[in-house]
Amino acid sequence: MQPSDIAPRDRLIVALDLPGVAAAEAMIARLGDSVTFYKIGYQLAYAGGLPLVRQLTGAGKKVFVDLKLHDIGNTVARGVESVAALGATFLTVHAYPQTMKAAVEAGAGSGLKILAVTVLTSYDDGDLHAAGYRLGVSDLVEARAQQAQALGVDGLVCSPEEAASLRKMVGHQMVLVTPGIRPAGATAGDQKRIMTPARAISAGADYLVIGRPVMSAADPKAAADAIQAEIAQALA
Repeated sequence: MQPSDIAPRDRLIVALDLPGVAAAEAMIARLGDSVTFYKIGYQLAYAGGLPLVRQLTGAGKKVFVDLKLHDIGNTVARGVESVAALGATFLTVHAYPQTMKAAVEAGAGSGLKILAVTVLTSYDDGDLHAAGYRLGVSDLVEARAQQAQALGVDGLVCSPEEAASLRKMVGHQMVLVTPGIRPAGATAGDQKRIMTPARAISAGADYLVIGRPVMSAADPKAAADAIQAEIAQALA
C-alpha cells in the first residue's frame, strides 16, 4: 500500500536538467499545471538556478534540491541551513553516517526533508568494486538504508530495483525517491538500473524523478501528462 497523504500529481518530480535559468523558466511555463514538483541539480544550480527555488515555491510548486552534499559535518550543516531558508522540500546528501547526522540535525524543525543517496543509479557491482567497495550494490544499499533510518533521515534516493526491498525494510517511515525512471520505449541513457513509472510505483516508490523523457519530448506537457496518468493507474 502507498501512503495516502501524497497526492498522485505530486509524485512526479521533473528534473530541470537544463543549462540556464531562461531555459528552465521556459520549460516550467510549457509544463504549466501538469507538474507540481521540480528538481534542481548541479547543472542548473551552478548556472544561477538556486533562486528558482523561491520563485517556484512562491508559485505553489515544490522543489527538490539535488546537491548530494558530502563534507565535514559543519560544512554540511551550513549548506543544509541555506537550502532550508530557500523553502525547498527535499535536499540530498550522500549516505555516509557523519554527513547524514549533520544534515538531520541542521534541518530539524525547518520543514526541509533530508534524503540520503544510497548508491547512484548509474553504478553497478563492477563500478563499486572498481571504486574499492567490498559490497555489491544491493548489500551497500541495505547497509546505508539501515544507517539512514537509525539517524532519522527522512527518505532515501534509490534505484527502482531496490524500492521493493527497501520498502519492506523501512516500512512507510521513510519516503523512497527513485531516479532511473524510463517510460516504455525511452532510451536508458547513462542509467543502468531503470524501471517504468508504473512498475516503480508498484514496487513501493513514493516519488519518481524523471528528466530526459520529459525534457527531450516533442511535447513535454503531453509527456508529463502521460506519466501522471500512468502513476494514477498504478495507484488505483
